[in-house]
Amino acid sequence: MVRKIVSLVVLLPLAILLIVLAVANRHAVSLALNPFNPADQALSVSAPLFVLLILAVMLGVLLGAVVTWFSQGKHRKKARSQSRAAQQWQAEADRQKTRAEQIAGATLPQAAPQLAAK
Repeated sequence: MVRKIVSLVVLLPLAILLIVLAVANRHAVSLALNPFNPADQALSVSAPLFVLLILAVMLGVLLGAVVTWFSQGKHRKKARSQSRAAQQWQAEADRQKTRAEQIAGATLPQAAPQLAAK
């Protein structure tokens, strides 16, 4: 519940800000991708400013996600190896439990007649 309220408090003003920004910046701007010759039309894009800003934010989020994914790779690898080790130890524990039950099951019937004779 608190998480929903916090996200609402953060996302609602952000959405309002983006809508106001989009309405205020509807005119087309030119984004020059050639720093040496900004007048070069082959490497320039003309679009409304809010479109360029939203695309820049989306690109930043995507790049951040990719960097985070690669930087956490060592942790995922460690978790996978620990999971495999835990599965191996669990299988070994199950084998030992089965073996102990078989040994206990084999010795109990022999001990029962001896107890009855006393």
